[in-house]
Order: sequence, then C-alpha cells, then structure tokens
Amino acid sequence: MIETILVVGASGKFAGLVVPELAHRGAKIRAMIHHARDEPAVRRAGAQDVVLGDLTDRASVTAALRGVDRVFYIAPVALPEEATIGNAFVDAAIAAGVRRFVFSSVIHPVLSGLPNHALKAPVENAVLNSALEYTFLHPTVLFQNFAGAWDGIVRTGVVAEPWSNDTRFSRVDYRDVAEAAAIALTQDRLLYGTFELCATGWLNRHDVAALIGEVLGREIVPQRMDPGTLPGNTQALRPMFDHYDRIGLRGSALTLAAILGREPRTLGSYFEELAAGAGSRAGL
Repeated sequence: MIETILVVGASGKFAGLVVPELAHRGAKIRAMIHHARDEPAVRRAGAQDVVLGDLTDRASVTAALRGVDRVFYIAPVALPEEATIGNAFVDAAIAAGVRRFVFSSVIHPVLSGLPNHALKAPVENAVLNSALEYTFLHPTVLFQNFAGAWDGIVRTGVVAEPWSNDTRFSRVDYRDVAEAAAIALTQDRLLYGTFELCATGWLNRHDVAALIGEVLGREIVPQRMDPGTLPGNTQALRPMFDHYDRIGLRGSALTLAAILGREPRTLGSYFEELAAGAGSRAGL
C-alpha cells in the first residue's frame, strides 16, 4: 500500500520544490495549500490530492492530516506565533496517527537570540518528545534569496545586504534540500537524523560579487546597506542583522553531499541560471 504524504505549503516557493521530488519517486502526495487558485499548479507538479488549509485553523489542519502517514512540514516565513502554531501542528499530526514527520527547520536553531532560528527549536522539541519517526533538516541561507534582487543587481551593478561585506556564510540551493526531504519521506536511511544542509564554501559578499561579475562579464560592487533604510517594520529582524554583521553563518557541506550522493549545487551555477532567465528551473 502506498502511504499518503502531506506536503504543507505545497504551493510555496520552497515546499513547492518538494512535490515534484516526491512525484518523481512515485509517492502519493496530498498538497495542503492556502488558496484554491494554486490547485492547478500543485497538481501539475505531481500532487494527486489537494486540500485547503490554514495552520492557524485546527479544523482545517485536522482535515488535511486525515488518513496521512507522513508529513513534510515547513512554517511560512514570518509566521506569527510560529512556535505555538508548530507545536499545535505536531499535536494534530500525532492525534491523526501520522507516523513520520520531516521538518524543514533552520541551521543552528540553538541561536536563542535570533527569533527566526530559535522559534524552530520548540517544534523540534515537541517532535522529540513524541513517538513520531522524524528527520530534521537544517538548511542554511538559501540561494533563492538572491532571486528577488537579481534584476536590481543586473541594473545597478551592486549587490547589497544589511550586514557586513566581510562576514562569511554557508548557502544552499533549496532544490537540494527538497531532494533530501523527499529521500527522508520515502526512504528510511535518514530516520532520526538532524542534518545541517549547506553547499560548499563560506563566501562573503566580496566573493558573491565576484561570482556574479564572472557570470555577467562586468564588475559587481558589494555594499552593506543600512538596515534602517529598509522598507516596512524590520525591528524584529535586527537581532539577525546584528548577528550576521558580526559573525555570519557557517556550516559544513559534508552532510548534504553524503545524503545526495553528489556535490551540492553551487552558487555560481545558480547565478548562471538566473542570468539565463531560467527562474522556473532555478526553483523560483
């Protein structure tokens, strides 16, 4: 019997990459989406069943989990009360009889001073205090974060972020994370593991500018933008900006290469895809 896998946020730009990876492996996929207009796209990606749901609505979560054996869970960016909602989802999964829980968390959730990291830890704790089979995926900064800024970089010749040009980061392509998630959901070899997911290299913004310059054939200037000039209310992000400004964010590429059985995608190749206008192939 083929077991049903629920993909939370299946129409999103990250969980949406997990659906075709599962379809490629012959999985039976139920996609949980927020808007009915996204149903055709997730079906084209490989979902056989689609349900409308809202993580803040227990009834819709319960309905989405009914008859599900395995779950891919990722929280939306800047989800209010992320830890509370995540814990409630874990409880609902247990009540529904879910057996396996694959959580796309974040690298270093023990960084208690960074809310975007620390709010993942209580969800992991809830899973660890249950009888669920689990896999925790800890991706670092995503290549896909450059996609929204790409046109501006090409137009201005400047790559800018609200932290130091000199701090170094591990990065990763979420397509590789999605492949790891599909392995965790359809095979047993990643069970009960916590996996730091990074591509090779600890690049600062000078390195990133040089890579973009190689792809575009012209000089790209790295700049540190003032966080105070960013639009909207960025106060909640200031601890992250401050940490990145002083320390950066680094991990090892060894784990992801071992999981995939190949070297992870490189940032340079991702920039080549962006330059070629290959957004759909770059997971954008």
